[in-house]
Amino acid sequence: LVELHKQLENLPRKQIVLQALIHSKAIIISDMREAFDFINLYAPEHLIIASETPEIYVPLIRNAGSVFLGNYCPESAGDYASGTNHTLPTNGWARSYSGVNLDAFFKKITFQSINKDGLKVLGKTIISMAEGEQLQAHANAVKIRLQS
Repeated sequence: LVELHKQLENLPRKQIVLQALIHSKAIIISDMREAFDFINLYAPEHLIIASETPEIYVPLIRNAGSVFLGNYCPESAGDYASGTNHTLPTNGWARSYSGVNLDAFFKKITFQSINKDGLKVLGKTIISMAEGEQLQAHANAVKIRLQS
């Protein structure tokens, strides 16, 4: 809290920051596994891992818009200079979406090719899933091909 107030004194828009802080929360979690469970549930827009060894926590991260690793990697680096940007999913949407990146501006088409032997291997699974979704025409599309 002391450092927070110290930083506030240096900001020209101090009153705006104070208003934002009124709606902020601080959550203290002493167990790291529990902390990352919470992080993944909350899905923060920005996640800063201020640690000497932040890499050890990377495998624990499942949901975050952008992650900043180490004591010298502030959020502002990602916003302006390190190659990412600050157009990120907010309000927990990082559970489902990534931030805007170069891929967002490319159209992608998927192609698949299956020969008769491949369809024999996949057939039962496809039929079972199609019928499970009550999409009989999808199941029949496989059954007819396998009968020929």
